[in-house]
Amino acid sequence: MQFRSKSFMFCVIATVVICFAGVMFAGRLAAQQAAPKPQMAEQVFKNITALRGIPVDEFMDTMGMFSAALSLNCIDCHVAESVGHWDRFADETPLKVTARRMVEMVNAINKQNFKGVRSVTCWTCHRGDLRPRIVPNLASQYATPVEDPNEIEVFRLPGGPTPQQVLDKYINAIGGAQRVAALTSFTGKGTFIGFETEQEKVPVEVYAKAPNLRTTVVRMAVGEKVTVFDGNAGWVAGSDKPLPLMPWTGGNLDGARLDAILSFPAGLRQAFANWQVSATAIDDKEVIVMRGTNPRQGPVNFYFDDAGLLVRVVRFVDTAVGRVPTQIDYSDYRPVAGVRLPFKWIVTWTNGQSTTELSEITANPNIEASRFNRPAPAKPPK
Repeated sequence: MQFRSKSFMFCVIATVVICFAGVMFAGRLAAQQAAPKPQMAEQVFKNITALRGIPVDEFMDTMGMFSAALSLNCIDCHVAESVGHWDRFADETPLKVTARRMVEMVNAINKQNFKGVRSVTCWTCHRGDLRPRIVPNLASQYATPVEDPNEIEVFRLPGGPTPQQVLDKYINAIGGAQRVAALTSFTGKGTFIGFETEQEKVPVEVYAKAPNLRTTVVRMAVGEKVTVFDGNAGWVAGSDKPLPLMPWTGGNLDGARLDAILSFPAGLRQAFANWQVSATAIDDKEVIVMRGTNPRQGPVNFYFDDAGLLVRVVRFVDTAVGRVPTQIDYSDYRPVAGVRLPFKWIVTWTNGQSTTELSEITANPNIEASRFNRPAPAKPPK
C-alpha cells in the first residue's frame, strides 16, 4: 500500500471503512453492550450489500485488502466529504459499485474453480494497480529478481537445526531459561507514532503479565486508544474505530493472543501444535524461519537472526476477500532484569504502519488485575 502524505494516513482511518459503508457512531454502544456476540458489519455500517455476515474487525481488514491491492485511499472510493463525517461513507460512488461486482466475480471464480478456497484475491490481478495489466512487462521480466522474505517456501534444511534447537537458541540469546522464567510481569513507557496519530509521536504505555495478559494504552490528542488481551478475549477501544469498543475475532484475536505470549516467550513452544524450520534473508542477511501452525488457523512465521534473536513475526488474518498479513519487526534489544527485551517494534499491515519505541521497562512490578479487564468504550472525539 502506498502512503502518500499525512493527510492520506489520517484518511486511511476512515478509508478502511471503504467501499460499501458509512458508519453510524451514535446509538451503537447500547446495542453492543446488550449483545454478547460480536456485531456483524451490516449491524454497524450503512449500505452493506456484498460483505454481510462478517464481524466488524474482519470487515476492516477486508477494506485493508482493497486498499493494498489497488493502492487507493478513502476519497478514491468515497466522496471527499466522508473525511470527518462518518455518515457520508454510505454515499454511492462508481468505484463502490465496481468493487461489489468484483467481489462477486472473485467469489464465483473461487467457487467454480477452487472448491470455494480463496485462491484468487484482489491482489492476484491488481498487484497495486487500479487496473490489472494485460501486456507483459519486459523490464520486469528481465530485471534482477527482488525476493520478498515474507513469501517463503517451507522446506527442510539439510543438516539444519530442529525447531527445539531454534527455540533453545532464542531463549539463551535473551538471557537463558532461568532468567526468562523469573520475568513474570513488566510495564513499559515510550512513544507511539502511526496513522491514528497523524504521524506525530504520542505517549504509550505497555502492561504485561505472564503467561498471556497484555494491555497497551496510546494517549492520542483525540483520546486514549486501549488494546487489551485478557488471556481469552481481546478488544480495542478508540475514537478512531468504527465501534467505541471493538472485540477482536478470528485471526485478530489469534494475533492479540500471540502478542501477549511473546511478552513471555518461555511459552512460545507450546503455542503451536506443529513447527517447521526453513531459511530466507532479510536485507541480505540470512535468517532462520520457524513456521508455527494450529488446526483451523493461519500460519505464523518467526524470523531469527544469527544471534538467535527474534527480528520479525508475520501473521495472517483471513478476510472475506482473502488472507492479509501483519508484519512486526523487533529491534533495539536491551537487558531488563537479565532478560533482553525489544525496546522498538514496527507493525506493518495493509492499511497502515506504526512504530513503538520504549524508553523504559520496569521488571516484575505489581500490576492491578483490573488493568487487563475489558476496556471502557471510547468516547467520540469532540
